[in-house]
Amino acid sequence: MTRPGDHSLESIAAARWRMAITLTIAMMVVYFGFILLVAFNKPLLGQQVSNGLSLGMLLGALVIVSAWVLMWIYVRWANAHYDVAIRGMRR
Repeated sequence: MTRPGDHSLESIAAARWRMAITLTIAMMVVYFGFILLVAFNKPLLGQQVSNGLSLGMLLGALVIVSAWVLMWIYVRWANAHYDVAIRGMRR
């Protein structure tokens, strides 16, 4: 037997999982894309973008920045949607 609030809790949890899986896949694409470039196209990564900065160093820094951006996206989404929905259920 299910209570009336169970369905909405399940939908909220499902939405959180969808967001988490989407962002995880995005991070994996970025990370493994960079690793595959390191493994299979080192000459490309060795090209100089500017004096003392190679494309590999720039892309490596962008991998780190992308992790922060994806985390920021999740926190913004959680604050705007997940937390609001949970607060609404408590009332």
